[in-house]
Amino acid sequence: MRFGAEGLPSGLLLDPETGRISGSVAVPGTSAVSLTATNRHGTAKRPFRIVVGETLALTPHMGWNSWYVWENHVTDRIMRDAADAIVRSGLVDHGYQYVNIDDCWGVKPGAKEPDLQGAERDAQGRVNTNARFPDMRALTDHIHGLGLKAGIYTSPGPKTCAGHVGAWQHEEQDAARFVEWGFDFLKYDWCSYGEIAGKEPNVEELQKPYRRMSAILRRQPRDVVLNLCQYGMGRVWEWGRAVGGNSWRTAGDLGLTFEGIGANLFKDGFDIYADDALHRFGGPGAWNDPDYLLLGYLSNWKGATAPSPLTPNEQYTHVSLWSLVAAPLIFSGDVTRLDAFTLSLLTNDEVIDVDQDALGKPGRRVWKQGPLEVWARDLEDGSAAVGLFNRGEGTVEVSATWADLGVSGKQVVRDLWRQKDLGVFEGRYAAPVGRHGVALVKVSKTP
Repeated sequence: MRFGAEGLPSGLLLDPETGRISGSVAVPGTSAVSLTATNRHGTAKRPFRIVVGETLALTPHMGWNSWYVWENHVTDRIMRDAADAIVRSGLVDHGYQYVNIDDCWGVKPGAKEPDLQGAERDAQGRVNTNARFPDMRALTDHIHGLGLKAGIYTSPGPKTCAGHVGAWQHEEQDAARFVEWGFDFLKYDWCSYGEIAGKEPNVEELQKPYRRMSAILRRQPRDVVLNLCQYGMGRVWEWGRAVGGNSWRTAGDLGLTFEGIGANLFKDGFDIYADDALHRFGGPGAWNDPDYLLLGYLSNWKGATAPSPLTPNEQYTHVSLWSLVAAPLIFSGDVTRLDAFTLSLLTNDEVIDVDQDALGKPGRRVWKQGPLEVWARDLEDGSAAVGLFNRGEGTVEVSATWADLGVSGKQVVRDLWRQKDLGVFEGRYAAPVGRHGVALVKVSKTP
């Protein structure tokens, strides 16, 4: 395969062997680029828009996070293997770019494990890693060398959720340290900051640590995406953007227990989002984050890994809903052993195109009757992505009417999971949907 680009702004170069664009642009602005890919079968061309400015995360983040498979066992080797697997599996070719270390990379005060012990900070107050991460800069160099980006984790409190050293009273130093190491993404997890803010903090106290860190990051000589991880407290979606967040968790951990993932998918995914009309608050540069994609092999929190407890229907529902609401697509299963089904869930470009749509307008629930729901998202090309969901038992027909979708006349309906046109419909579209399943379609005006 050979790659090409026309219209790249000055300062950017495209590698014709890998298709990787690198460099930096000095002048803010928008460039209309035409990308091409050529092999023995011919040439494909696609328009692409590059926007240069102060706003990061113009579309939701895509990548991988270590927590739900490796939790407190994460190591440098695991992170390198994950980055290699993102390239080897082809995930990189579908937009997955962030390789994010979650908790447990720092020293753990009082730890019994020798490789977690040591000085929390050096003589200058700069945070240290534990022995499982001997050279953070070498790790991020490895990740960047693959055309990927690197993410890290800490807490504004004295300790992280797993009891490792946090950033409390060292925020400036830690942000500078992360930039020195070469990180591009920071997950900032509330955790022990509750000890500082008190049991019932007001909104100002909830905002305070995030407002501070975002201001510090803006002063750094590197772009760092900031994820606010505070579990939806204080209706964070109403102020997450204002305090500098590029995304914010809207609820608790989707995988707090292995067995509870399915129930949490519907409670924390559907209900919170619809009941509080979260679609009003997400958009380019700032996104609602209902947690990670819990597919493939996950930690069972009993010292082993096991396949996701979600049924195949529930896994389709998981990815479909996340794409409709413009959630970050951060996979947190074992990326080094992807079965064909999991890989197909993660790499369907027509579904990813919904999540990454440049209009950046999150979807919403437009109809509900008992366990049946219809969700819709307006797309930049004037079409709509529509999810017909069945949260009940058995197979039931679910119908989406043009009135609910805000369209009229004859519409072409395309099945996005099967990548297949279903025909021209007028007034409504209906499909049988299995237990906890979804029919995800695109509705477009006929030519």
